[in-house]
Amino acid sequence: MAVLQIVEHPAAVLEAKCRKVNEYDEKLHQLLDDMYETMVEADGVGLAAPQIGIDQQIAIVEIDEESGTIEMVNPEILETKGEQLGIEGCLSFPNLYGEVSRPYYVRIKAFDRNGQAYLLEAEDFLARAIQHEIDHLHGILFTSKVNKYIDEAELERYEEV
Repeated sequence: MAVLQIVEHPAAVLEAKCRKVNEYDEKLHQLLDDMYETMVEADGVGLAAPQIGIDQQIAIVEIDEESGTIEMVNPEILETKGEQLGIEGCLSFPNLYGEVSRPYYVRIKAFDRNGQAYLLEAEDFLARAIQHEIDHLHGILFTSKVNKYIDEAELERYEEV
């Protein structure tokens, strides 16, 4: 496995709609493994392929051990409900944080590394992370959804709660 370079804003690939994955092969498996290593090394909870310069609909999320690693290939949001307001950051925007409103619940359809379709329901922070990564695959950056930016001092107060 390898730790890959994270693409930072501004970069055209971050604002492009990604292509669908058509081949579920060893190359995809290796890419997902490398994306996981990269996300962990960067202390993130999610990573989308455009964040490593790859124009494909591939993303991973891992918010904790209980939820485990979620690999999403060609993910599609089927349903959302409710609303939540929370702080978001992004590995492509180092040291930038903002308050973002997103649905509290999400139901998606995606494919795993072997091309098997699955459905997933998520709530709260997991739903937020999944939606953030799927947005990346459509060229949508969290900065376009920020209600207000949070400075370092405010962020520390949020983390203490």
